[in-house]
Amino acid sequence: MKNTNYNQKIHRWGRTWCGVAIVMFVLFPLAVSIYYDAWPALGPLLAGLLGVAPIFWTVGAIEAFTFAPMLGSGGSYLGFVTGNLTNLKVPCAVNAMEGAGVKPGTEEGEVVSTIAIAVSSILTTLIILLGIVLLSQLRPVLESELLAPAFANILPALFGALAVVFIAKSWKIALPPLVFMLTLFIAVPALSSAVSVLVPVGALIALGAARIMYKKGLLAD
Repeated sequence: MKNTNYNQKIHRWGRTWCGVAIVMFVLFPLAVSIYYDAWPALGPLLAGLLGVAPIFWTVGAIEAFTFAPMLGSGGSYLGFVTGNLTNLKVPCAVNAMEGAGVKPGTEEGEVVSTIAIAVSSILTTLIILLGIVLLSQLRPVLESELLAPAFANILPALFGALAVVFIAKSWKIALPPLVFMLTLFIAVPALSSAVSVLVPVGALIALGAARIMYKKGLLAD
């Protein structure tokens, strides 16, 4: 009964705050338009939306189906409200569950995931606040040529470090999607901008390969 009440509260508050976040996202441009009496023309607005909205809607739906089983209900709502899932919240949650020795999809995993995402959100907010306060002092350092290569490779370094852990644990399962994605991106470099859309493709390849290898007894060790 306790778990049922917990899930009901999580879904109720999660939907509430997701709704509040959506309203706030809409209110800011609306308030600016009202204050300055500057309204976008309908034609250019629809043209711009047609160019980006389908991509964001597709990626958003894919992320919901891909990340929700990993993060649990609490972690998913908190992560989607605070944003920045792919390159921050998900790696933090996965790394925390790995460190705690719990599995995604379990009650323990959901607790650890939710705490990790909450701490990540608070820490991110504090760092942003500190960056705003010290922007004038930090700008020459952040824009220096010495650090430019590091900032250009933050995301590959982050996921590369996580990948090493999971590949070492199940290298047989990780090999088929890894080979497929490397071949695909080398053959068609332009697809690098569609990484989020291809994440479920890699997951399906891993699931299919794992099932085949399991039936053939190749995962016994």
